Amino acid sequence: MNSKKGSMLERLAKFMGNKGFYIVLFLCVAVIGVSAWVLTYTVRRTGLDLDEDLSIRVTATLPTHTPIEIPTVNPNEINPPSTAAPQPEINPPSENTLVQEKTDSQVSAVESTPNEDVMSVTEDEPDLAPTTFVWPVTGSIMTPHSVEALVYDRTMMDWRAHKGIDISGELGAKVIAVASGTVEDIYKDQMMGTTVVIYHGGGLRSIYSNLAELPTVAVDDYVSMGDVIGAIGQTSLAEAGDVTHLHFEMTLDGQNVNPSDYLPPR
Repeated sequence: MNSKKGSMLERLAKFMGNKGFYIVLFLCVAVIGVSAWVLTYTVRRTGLDLDEDLSIRVTATLPTHTPIEIPTVNPNEINPPSTAAPQPEINPPSENTLVQEKTDSQVSAVESTPNEDVMSVTEDEPDLAPTTFVWPVTGSIMTPHSVEALVYDRTMMDWRAHKGIDISGELGAKVIAVASGTVEDIYKDQMMGTTVVIYHGGGLRSIYSNLAELPTVAVDDYVSMGDVIGAIGQTSLAEAGDVTHLHFEMTLDGQNVNPSDYLPPR
C-alpha cells in the first residue's frame, strides 16, 4: 500500500512539474473571469431596475398638461381697420356762453377795482410841513423869542421866558395864516386872550394870540396861506401894558421854536 501511495504522489508531482501548473493557472483565470462577468451582470441589472422604477414613479407623479398652441402671425398679413375709431365730438361754445363769460369777467374786474372815492377818503395824505411862509401881520418885532434868556414883562413887572414873538400892529389889523393848514383849535386863554391854532403838517403848528373876540374861522376849517383868520385885539391880560400887537408862536412836535427861523426876512 505504501508503495502505491508513494508512486501516486510521485506521478502527481511529476505532472505538476510539467504541465499541471499551467492547467491550474488556466482554471484560476477562468474562475476569476466567470466571477467578474457574473458580478458585472448583476450590477447592471440592478441599476436598470432602479432606473426603470424611478422613471415610472416620476411619470406617475408629474401632472400632464395639454400643450398650448400659439398661432404665428405674419405682420404683413395684418390689414388696417376699414373705418377710423370714433372721435369725441367737441362743440364750440355758443355766442350766448361767450357773452355770459365776458359779462362775468367784467363784473369780477369791476369788483376787484377799488373805488376812487373810497380811496380818496381812506388814503392818508403825506404829512409834510410846508417850506414857504408869510408874515401874519405887517408890523415889526417888539419882543423877540427868548426861552433861555429871560426878558422883562412890563405888564407883570417880572422877568420871564418869551415863547413867541410880539409883532406890532394897529388895533383891528387883519391877521393872516402864515401857511396852509387846518384850524385845529380856537380858545380863550386866561392870560394870552383869544387864540387860534393852525396845524400845517409834519408836526408844525402856528399859534395866534391876543386876537379880537371873534375870529373869522372855525375849528376844522382849511385855510390857505394868506387867508384872514382874525384881527389884532386887546384880549391878552399878560401883555395889556404893551402897545397893540399880535403874540405869535410856533411849535414843532409840541416843542416851542423860534418863529423868526421860519418867516421870510424883510
